[in-house]
Amino acid sequence: MSLPPLASGPQGPTGDLRPLLDTVLDALRTGTRARGGPLPAGGPTAVAARIDHALGDVLPAEGDPHALRDLVHALAEGAADPAHPLCAAHLHCPPLAVATAADLAASALNPSLDSWDQAPAASALEARVTRALAREAGLTDALVTTGGTESNQLALLLARERHGPRLRLVHGANAHHSLPRAAWLLGLPDPLALPTPTGTLDPTALHHALTDLTGPVLVAATAGTTDAGLIDPLPDIAGLAGTHRARLHIDAAYGGPLLFSDRHRHRLTGLDTAHTVTLDLHKLGWQPAAAGLLAVRDPTDLTALHHATDYLNADDDTHAGLPDLLARSPRTTRRPDILKIAVTLKTLGRTGLAALVDQVCAHAQTLADLIHDHPALDLYDRPTLTTVLFRPTGATDDTVAALRRRLLTAGHAVLGRAHLDGRLWLKTTLLNPHTHPRDLTTLLTLASEGPTPA
Repeated sequence: MSLPPLASGPQGPTGDLRPLLDTVLDALRTGTRARGGPLPAGGPTAVAARIDHALGDVLPAEGDPHALRDLVHALAEGAADPAHPLCAAHLHCPPLAVATAADLAASALNPSLDSWDQAPAASALEARVTRALAREAGLTDALVTTGGTESNQLALLLARERHGPRLRLVHGANAHHSLPRAAWLLGLPDPLALPTPTGTLDPTALHHALTDLTGPVLVAATAGTTDAGLIDPLPDIAGLAGTHRARLHIDAAYGGPLLFSDRHRHRLTGLDTAHTVTLDLHKLGWQPAAAGLLAVRDPTDLTALHHATDYLNADDDTHAGLPDLLARSPRTTRRPDILKIAVTLKTLGRTGLAALVDQVCAHAQTLADLIHDHPALDLYDRPTLTTVLFRPTGATDDTVAALRRRLLTAGHAVLGRAHLDGRLWLKTTLLNPHTHPRDLTTLLTLASEGPTPA
């Protein structure tokens, strides 16, 4: 039996990789055509049945030469396609083609960023690009993470190591669930969650809380809430944190890329006052997952992550000048997610990235206008970022929930849901710069009338 080909080697990629890529692209095309919309029709049972049919025996006695074609087709046919303009529920972006192509190169070369001798060029690239992105936020350095959840967990870990195990997390009820969960994982005291009746953290409530608390405190603010895309009043919160000598973390996983836009970056005023900032470019950054970052103001905070093991970062190797990569993450094996980010930054430049940010923010305003003028729909509020909430006029929460599920099951549209002001709202998160106003009109027609029976 001949050995299966490798993706790369001393001679570089061989001729064996190109036909496989052709197979993948063809299967993506046919699978997408078979799906015919933003989501596969039929719901979970029908999708699982199609996957079972394509998969068959998971580990057959003899290999199947058509497995790549069949399974990629099945995955594409059963995908929620974030590049479809009617797929607009979550912070689930359509990745840029150039970033996806760069990700292929990362997979073929397969550097592992846990020691320099496994990733010489990738480690140098990561060092340059992470520091540049940290400077965009007004900070000093940044670590690559798997996304907002890991970044928030790391922020609490670094704060705990700096201030001790009695550190108390204070956050708004609007904060991402990963923050209180991180406090639980790290064995910190129960967090103090402040009510956010207007959707953002109230400086007056924060002032009262900080006045009453004793011991070390970490204040967590949000720049881009999950439910409504709102931004906490960062300058006021930063001032209070400074006055009360509290550490400040800002979760800008959603809103952070506004930094690229001259038109919108003022919304992030105060970001540079934080001790740590969560950024996430597989949301409003058009990267294939994962592409998260945690930026830090004081690079000495990162010494808490130092870990020595002789086969990866022996002291004599480090003293001889080989970079110590274990101190850049609590993970060991790490793929070079920085490559696709670097390629995107270099290819589009600040102007190109700003145009994408401005475009999707403009789409949100257009959608809000359409809802405001629609006789059968209610708008929650004008959007801050790219999230727009609405609901059919006079509908009950049960009706709203059922409408969303009918659209999902029919494969016609992917809308999210959010509970705010005591009511259930349909949620759109517009991250596709190629969306056209007619797509937004179609989305609202489906949301107001429901799917047409088959």
